[in-house]
Amino acid sequence: MPATLEPAVFILEEPYVSDLLAATVAELGLPVLDTPIARRRLTGQHAVPLSAAVEFAAAAARPGARLYSNSENAIGWIAAHLAHAELPRRIELFKDKVAFRDLVADLYPDYRYVGLPLSGLRAFDPSSLRAPFVVKPAVGFFSLGVHVVGSPAAWPAVVAEIEHEVQALAAIYPDQVLGLERFVVEEVIEGEEFAIDAYFDADGTPVIVDIYAHLFVSADDVSDRVYLTSAETIARLSTPAMEFLAEIGGRAGLADFPVHAELRIDGAGRVAPIEVNPMRFGGWCATDLAHFAYGVNPYRCYLLGERPDWVRIAAETAGRTTALIVSDLPSSVDLAAIESVDYERFAARFSSVLELRPTEFNRYPVFAFTFVDVPSDDLSELHAVLGADLREYLRMRT
Repeated sequence: MPATLEPAVFILEEPYVSDLLAATVAELGLPVLDTPIARRRLTGQHAVPLSAAVEFAAAAARPGARLYSNSENAIGWIAAHLAHAELPRRIELFKDKVAFRDLVADLYPDYRYVGLPLSGLRAFDPSSLRAPFVVKPAVGFFSLGVHVVGSPAAWPAVVAEIEHEVQALAAIYPDQVLGLERFVVEEVIEGEEFAIDAYFDADGTPVIVDIYAHLFVSADDVSDRVYLTSAETIARLSTPAMEFLAEIGGRAGLADFPVHAELRIDGAGRVAPIEVNPMRFGGWCATDLAHFAYGVNPYRCYLLGERPDWVRIAAETAGRTTALIVSDLPSSVDLAAIESVDYERFAARFSSVLELRPTEFNRYPVFAFTFVDVPSDDLSELHAVLGADLREYLRMRT
């Protein structure tokens, strides 16, 4: 086992453990909590020992321990078994969007937001915020339940749609991942959206392991369809990203802690946070984009204290853009009725597919994660898939 700077442990949970993550867990040989998906995904991976709850909790609670979980489904276990540690408090501070907004409120004094229970949405006065504004679960994931409200007149219809979604989404994700009883209503944050995967080292210094831009088809698009990264993206955004991470890390007292931060940056270079997700990098397998784009393994970086050499990486990857395509499906699709997906025809949309990863499409409203390369001066393939109706690749049961 490679020598680590600090004790390090893994919690592997639903909904998805990528082959890269499973192979990294096996390679490092670090303690892994015994969960059903860990047993299933690590079978044959050099007999990785799985730890029972009591011994794993003891390892995770050691001073300076670095815990990584691929999924916020682990939050409930951490709250129950590590209640005496500082980790649950740090997780809650970022997982609750209202608490996070309170943490940075003085940095953005003109920005307005309000927290509301689900039962209070209908009574909310939509004219009290500048339109357009956004409403989303206070504890959220994967842009689920997120809506852009274009005008006060649109509010009743949006609330009705949220009430309908709550019934469908409640059965897919636990409350710690997607809380549908509390919402935050907030003004739209202007600018280009991007995401950062980073960790705070033992001294509280942030270390970036990837930065990727989030493409949208229009101003009111809230989907997670396309993320892209390039040497230019890293060079342009790393300084404002580091400044933001240092600020929130200092306010929250972060050390030995991974985050997936989503930000917007306007034309004047001002950075405003959307959210900071604790204990993990990009959800599902989004963080693996660093592996395909730069040969950077974000899991190793955090657990072994490695720091990517971005100067060297930029020189080696100039002119190339690497993207992640999330094949999401609308809520109107009956997932249980999907018989198959024409993956070959979907892959043919792209000129250079690095890897296509099918998912359990009967359980989750996504049928694949696809990593592709495109020239940096021609993003037409990415823009074409942004607004595409991907139901054409589904074969439904009759």
